[in-house]
Formats: sequence, C-alpha cells, structure tokens
Amino acid sequence: MEKLYTASVTARGGRNGHIKSSDGTIEFDVRKPREMGGQGGATNPEQLFAAAWGPCYLGALAAIAEHDGVDTSEATVEVHVSFNQDGNSFLLSADLDVHIPGISLEEAQQLADKAHRVCPYSKATRGNIETRVTAI
Repeated sequence: MEKLYTASVTARGGRNGHIKSSDGTIEFDVRKPREMGGQGGATNPEQLFAAAWGPCYLGALAAIAEHDGVDTSEATVEVHVSFNQDGNSFLLSADLDVHIPGISLEEAQQLADKAHRVCPYSKATRGNIETRVTAI
C-alpha cells in the first residue's frame, strides 16, 4: 500500500472541545449536540464524519459511473450519521440517500451500491456500523 496523503488533526477537550488541522485550514470548536444533553451551537463528530463521507462517496460514485458511461456531475448524497445507545454501549449508524438525475431509480440503486462497495469510507465502516444506501 502506498500512502498518497495523510491528514492530521489535533483534537482537545472531547465532545466539548476544539479541533485544528496541521495546515490550519480547519480550526473550530466542537460541542455535544442539544439532543444528547449538550449545549449545541457548534459542529460535532457525527456531522464531521458525514461531511467527510459524502464527498468521498461521490468520488467513488463518479469513478464507477464513468466506467458505465453515466454522468453523475449533478449527483448528490445526503449522509445521515446517527449516534445510538444500546444498553451501556454506544454505536454509530448511517443512511446514505443518493440522487442521480437522468437515470432510473433501479439504475441509480445499482450504481449507488457499487459505489458503496468501493468508497474508502464505506469500506472502513463495513461490518462496523449499520449502513443503508438508498437511491432516491
């Protein structure tokens, strides 16, 4: 395996803290959401994970679709990452709603599933979090 790029981010203070990337392009506070008993008012790890997974997934979709001759330049994915509790344990789940204009829902679902198989974020979570991918 050849590393092509490594992102470095320093986090302080946990869910009520601060994050900063080594190159300074990302620097902001994080807060526990109100829905989890926090003060809210800032981003949180689940939003950041969803924000990272979406563009990566669309990159995989574009590569798959190009091979099949489908234009996905107007495609969108809405990524929902949920923080769940199961007894005394916590876990994530995710829903990816994929819209690919100009093709049938069945074709879109086939491409969405293929992209999910090759997306690095999807691979990283496979078998670890419950994930649903749905063409809409």
